[in-house]
Amino acid sequence: MNELVTQPTRPATPGRGVRGDFSVWAPQARDVRVRVDGTDHPMDRDDDGWWHARVAGAGPGSDYAYLLDDDPLPMPDPRSLRQPDGVHSPSRVYDHDAHAWTDGDWTGRPLAGGVVYELHVGTFTPEGTLAAAVDRLDHLVGLGVTHVELMPLNAFDGTHGWGYDGVLWAAVHEPYGGPDALKAFVDACHRKGLAVLLDVVYNHLGPSGAYLPRFGPYFSGENAWGPSLNLDGPDSDPVRSLVVDGALDWLRHYHLDGLRLDAVHALRDDRAVPILAELSAEVDALAAGLGRPLSLIAESDRNDPRTVMPREAGGLGMTAQWSDDLHHALHVALTGEKHGYYADFDGPEVLAETLRRVFWHDGTLSTFRGRRHGARVDTALVPGSRFLGYLSTHDQIGNRARGDRMGEHLSPGLLACGAALVLCSPYTPMIFMGEEWGATTPWPFFASFTDPDLIDGVRRGRRREFAALGWAEEDIPDPMDPATRDGAVLDWSEPEHGSRQLVLDTYRALIALRRAEPELADPRLDRFSVSAYQEGRVLVLTRGSLRLVCNLGAEVTRVELDAVPRELLLANGSPGIDGTSATVPGEFFAVLRV
Repeated sequence: MNELVTQPTRPATPGRGVRGDFSVWAPQARDVRVRVDGTDHPMDRDDDGWWHARVAGAGPGSDYAYLLDDDPLPMPDPRSLRQPDGVHSPSRVYDHDAHAWTDGDWTGRPLAGGVVYELHVGTFTPEGTLAAAVDRLDHLVGLGVTHVELMPLNAFDGTHGWGYDGVLWAAVHEPYGGPDALKAFVDACHRKGLAVLLDVVYNHLGPSGAYLPRFGPYFSGENAWGPSLNLDGPDSDPVRSLVVDGALDWLRHYHLDGLRLDAVHALRDDRAVPILAELSAEVDALAAGLGRPLSLIAESDRNDPRTVMPREAGGLGMTAQWSDDLHHALHVALTGEKHGYYADFDGPEVLAETLRRVFWHDGTLSTFRGRRHGARVDTALVPGSRFLGYLSTHDQIGNRARGDRMGEHLSPGLLACGAALVLCSPYTPMIFMGEEWGATTPWPFFASFTDPDLIDGVRRGRRREFAALGWAEEDIPDPMDPATRDGAVLDWSEPEHGSRQLVLDTYRALIALRRAEPELADPRLDRFSVSAYQEGRVLVLTRGSLRLVCNLGAEVTRVELDAVPRELLLANGSPGIDGTSATVPGEFFAVLRV
């Protein structure tokens, strides 16, 4: 009888020093050395432009950096997993296999039927760490959300920032707690039944610490944020692997339940199999192997239904995408703002039509783009769960000059109406942290770069951008002042008082009702209808046997329903029912069973 011979396992991340093995792709370099714990070691080049070295005694905890040709500057590993001293310093060898997970019973959560909560670690708590965020998870459980979407955690220069200026895509930002803290956070979420999604940014690099282009042809051409990733030119295979393998590593080694892919419209890719389709196929295969669902959520400006269509139908295979058109329509209807791109969403029919068909711009003229935009969603084939609906996001708040929120401007009644329209719709709802109690803490752009010239440039650029839109310079927060970040931290005492508690209770009740009444979570768009009255200020959403009546106006109005209401399930006031007629107060919603 033959004995089973076991082979020694290789590290979870080969080439990053766990067993003293170091590898880096630098196809144009003539000479590469790896500096490990202060000593330089020569590397050997293979035929594909990868350089390799094995260093005796190196392993987890060793600090290392690469030197190219005659350049004396030691640079961090482009695939670094840890940057304990910042993005300009050496990388540190990190062993994924050393973590003792406790979530072995976790079977995951599908996105469809879920409620997503967008969270920025650096301002969710005063401490601004993953460990501190764990202490607030009971709030999310009590709220009823199912998925926590973390804004980017990849390493960026400085202590505080949004995370979209990351330069090392695989390293967890050290001020948040580093890789061990992220694993502890995911473990804690899974114990409480919460899935975890991570926002990842592959369309550009931040302006400070971006050493990646020095190693090879990682970029080609330009997009709105600078150099565009080389996804289809010469030597683009390793570039695509950096993205795909990196995304899979987040899911595999951090036990994440999905990724949100930032601004995929900026990923310029002319290959027959686009990188998003390639990534979705790899993620589907990984999900099958892990035995739990994994989600990919795209942020796309294209309004292209193919983003969320299956690969078998010629789509990109994304699980879902953000739907900014729905946000814009809701924002205009609730606030009355009509400047900039909001101008396209002004009109009595816009909100009802956008709710019905997903995209307002589905082949229609977009005035701020100066052309027709988008394509129509086939609502008989594509479910609403593939589109995230929301009243606010980090973008839609943070890209305002002051970072002011709806909670600063709207009454509790209108905030409740907005929440009802999102949470009673067939779309996957998403909440931006603090929205659930109508937070008034601003959330403007902030950063903490260390280079004086960059600091000055960011300040001047921000002032110039908003001055062009008519804002006074003194009203624009200094993004580099630590007080700007501090002022953006959630005030956890707010929901304990008055109207903020009322808004929070409304969100909790709506999410609980969505969970208790399957018709409210039914994603089938062809089973969903919207009727609008009073110049679009009164809407009735049909959700099977349920009706959401929503009056965005200030006056009492009478609404004729298609059937006699039998039961009032939830309301923020008292409607009058007379047969099929409902008399409803201003700034009011009600969920009725007919």
